[in-house]
Amino acid sequence: MSIQRTDDTNIASIETLITPEQLKKELPLQGAALQSVRTARQTIFDILDRKDPRLFVVIGPCSIHDTDAALEYADRLCTLVEAVKDSLYLVMRVYFEKPRTSVGWKGLINDPYMDDSFKIEDGLRKGRKLLLDIAQKGLPTSTEALDPISPQYLQDIIAWSAIGARTTESQTHREMSSGLSSPVGFKNGTDGGLTVAINAMQSVRSSHRFLGINSQGQVSVVTTKGNPYAHVVLRGGSAGPNYDSVHVAQCEAALKKGGVSSNIMIDCSHANSNKDASVQPLVLKDITHQILEGNESIIGAMVESNLNYGNQSIPKDLSELKYGVSVTDACIAWEETDKAIREMAMKLKDVLAARKAPE
Repeated sequence: MSIQRTDDTNIASIETLITPEQLKKELPLQGAALQSVRTARQTIFDILDRKDPRLFVVIGPCSIHDTDAALEYADRLCTLVEAVKDSLYLVMRVYFEKPRTSVGWKGLINDPYMDDSFKIEDGLRKGRKLLLDIAQKGLPTSTEALDPISPQYLQDIIAWSAIGARTTESQTHREMSSGLSSPVGFKNGTDGGLTVAINAMQSVRSSHRFLGINSQGQVSVVTTKGNPYAHVVLRGGSAGPNYDSVHVAQCEAALKKGGVSSNIMIDCSHANSNKDASVQPLVLKDITHQILEGNESIIGAMVESNLNYGNQSIPKDLSELKYGVSVTDACIAWEETDKAIREMAMKLKDVLAARKAPE
């Protein structure tokens, strides 16, 4: 009589990856890139602490699938950074992991060749190399912390992290966020409710212990200090947008009641634009108007932007991919991006310094 196995019965294979320590030795953060990350994080800390009156704007492609196009976008963004630096602090979206409602392309790290080959080690190399190249330009980067393992490989180069609407309620992501070195924004739930984000902010500021990996790739008990720079990101929900002044006021009251940071960031995409990328500049205008009318809680915004407008499906023949066009959510084009950001900076340049933190 044979004894059947009871473990790994649905596992097809397990492949050992390069360790975080090995990848960092291969692609080290040093010199100008290292100083860029340090400066970027401190700047965002200062904005959240209200020591710096500017807004920070996380802006860039919904997801990265073409590193050459990403670097071209970064070069254009560097020029815009200089033009608006007195009012706005721009941080480039460099999102490598994409949460899927069911199935679909999961991002550059998981499937860098977009052919279901899932060469994750190649994806980690490509991702880290791109982040280093962007940091070398002096440009801060942001990403969504989706997989609890990948921050060991990449987080040292990240200036700001997001926890998405699907994972804000996850205990794993709250524990992980309590140990992230960057500020972290928690999006409201997909239903538009604030409870899960407020609970997450309460949780993430505390110390946690959980299973993770160390820099040598060994399974370890991770003990965190807690992250004091968590804040909410309004992204709308199934009931519609939540960026208007009424929803912002309701959010302010809920944050105060929850005893958490009163800082509010607004995602101009997703449900706040009714999933119509072209609406995003209008959301930016509304944010601007609220600040001009006296709002003191909004400290940032997020915009999905690319070299060219819209999005595209991934074709079987990858040579048919349109350059600079998203393969996930639709984005506004560079021309609209440049115009919207410059207008926002110009209108706010004389009022931001007079703002006070909400009590």
